[in-house]
Amino acid sequence: MKPLSFLMLNWRDPENPLAGGAERVTLKHMAELARRGHNVVWFANDFDGAKPETEIDGIRIVRGGRPGTSIFHAFLFARKNGPFDLVIDQHHGIPWFAQWWSRTRCIAYIHEVLGPIWESFYRWPTSVIGQTQERLIHQFYADVPFWTVSESTRLQLLEHGVDEVSVRPNGTDTEPLPELPAKRLAKPLRLIALSRLAPNKRVSDVIRVLALLNAAGCPAELTVVGSGWERDLLGRLAGSLGQADAVTFKEHLDDDEKNVELQKAHLLLHSSVREGWGLNVIEANAMGTPAVVYPVGGLVDSTVDGVTGLVSTGETPVSIAVKILQLVDDPDRYDQLREAAWRRSFEFRWEKVLRPTCDWLENLAGDGGAL
Repeated sequence: MKPLSFLMLNWRDPENPLAGGAERVTLKHMAELARRGHNVVWFANDFDGAKPETEIDGIRIVRGGRPGTSIFHAFLFARKNGPFDLVIDQHHGIPWFAQWWSRTRCIAYIHEVLGPIWESFYRWPTSVIGQTQERLIHQFYADVPFWTVSESTRLQLLEHGVDEVSVRPNGTDTEPLPELPAKRLAKPLRLIALSRLAPNKRVSDVIRVLALLNAAGCPAELTVVGSGWERDLLGRLAGSLGQADAVTFKEHLDDDEKNVELQKAHLLLHSSVREGWGLNVIEANAMGTPAVVYPVGGLVDSTVDGVTGLVSTGETPVSIAVKILQLVDDPDRYDQLREAAWRRSFEFRWEKVLRPTCDWLENLAGDGGAL
């Protein structure tokens, strides 16, 4: 195949201090396209201390503008350096409106429909305004092909009027254990939460689950891995619930240290408002640890209820605690969940996920071109 040119539009690039899971996943896909010999440019917002341009894994990183002006800078860059064979307009709340100005084939890339997440960060009426504009943007993009990471998000986009949505699952950097070691479901239960400590992640609910288990006579302890502005609030909550000695916060772990914690835990708990996919569920599964999660978008995709983990009946700490207490009385079932979760994690190794997705992107770019 002849070399193609791709333009990725993302508010953040991998070196941005605010970069997260979306940027790590995007980097994997773009680096693979560059490895195949294609010209890949990633346009992102400028940030303090950043170079205007750099290169990462064969990708040309270009930065310009700040929130509110970077779309104009991207437009000027594309006019000067384009047209590209495919422009990938990645949505993080607000898109780049690239179908207006890119003059070529454009697709939208979205990890999650924020929906109720607006309510986690903003009060009424701001939350309603955010939800309304998100729906209107999706309707504006209705005839643009969408790329997303889970069936839940696909269905949410279809509800918002989008015509075409392709699901391409994320891979994980966590290499599954080559063999599954034994891990007896013994007390005290070792629980883990792996998350950014932000309101939409509802880590406070996980601490309440811990308190319910201990109050029910099921000794448990919790490790919280992650950082964020709710750290002090969560510490105070643990103390007020009498769980200060049962909760350990580990804010900055490298991948090896994180994997050790995941492997030691009996269960990962995930109580987010909504996820695009729930990558940390697969990371835990790769370490032989099943998850108990809320019944929300993304988490019901990364967790196969009753097979690789458990999905609670409601979005309450009580509903998760009930699931755990039932599991404690059935260690054989726990072993079955561990085995299935570990085996399924092999399906999300990057070497398996990247090829079909990048083949698809190449086909889209090959059918594109200047308008």
